[in-house]
Amino acid sequence: MFSKEAIDYLVNQGIKPQERYVSLVDSLGEERYFIVNNEGNPVEVKAKINTARDTLQLKSLTGLVEYIKSNLDRSDVSLFLHVEDERTVSLQSTLLPDGTRESLVSVHAIVPQFRYEHYYDVEEMIINFQSKFRQTKDRDIVLQVVGNVKEENVRQTGDTGVAQAVTIKTGISNASDVVVPNPVTLAPYRTFLEVEQPESDFIFRMKEGPKGAIFEADGGAWRNQAISNIRDYLLEELALEVQQGRVRIIA
Repeated sequence: MFSKEAIDYLVNQGIKPQERYVSLVDSLGEERYFIVNNEGNPVEVKAKINTARDTLQLKSLTGLVEYIKSNLDRSDVSLFLHVEDERTVSLQSTLLPDGTRESLVSVHAIVPQFRYEHYYDVEEMIINFQSKFRQTKDRDIVLQVVGNVKEENVRQTGDTGVAQAVTIKTGISNASDVVVPNPVTLAPYRTFLEVEQPESDFIFRMKEGPKGAIFEADGGAWRNQAISNIRDYLLEELALEVQQGRVRIIA
């Protein structure tokens, strides 16, 4: 048993949340562990829980899966994976006795930068579309238009507000007017490379220069699809861990 002074010591220490675990030696000489809860009262726990001081920072879902399967940390408790958004996944513990959660891993996707609503010149547009977008039918159409447009002939008179008419080269000396498709369905690299890149609609516009730009036209719905793709990937890769109850996935 403990004296009133010992209990008062626990209550009145003003312990910070990350330092709420304290120990006292009882009358039998055994060390016992307590936490001070949000009401300031001591609550005994079976053993002291050493939480991670720093969150492990990773850049790929593959690394996250390998970490979980390795059982290096917290193999004795249930964990949950939180798909926070299309570029961030965190691995956390379930609630600890003091009401906090331990943050074990945070994963941030590395994605190429592309400026939407920004007009690129022809060469920049071609390079960006080939290196930062997954190949799709509409991407190839846009590349064909951009790569063959004549220098000074982006015709504003052919602009209906929905589609534009531009003049492209069709041979060594020939040229013809084509209608730039709108909207176009494209799949930029915008989430983890391990998962399918979601397609979404864009408005493609050109102006004199010639220059081109794309504008997002799906209201951000692609983000929900990206989160769903990440969840499906983790469920497949961690099927055994999920089945055993070691890991729960929340999206």
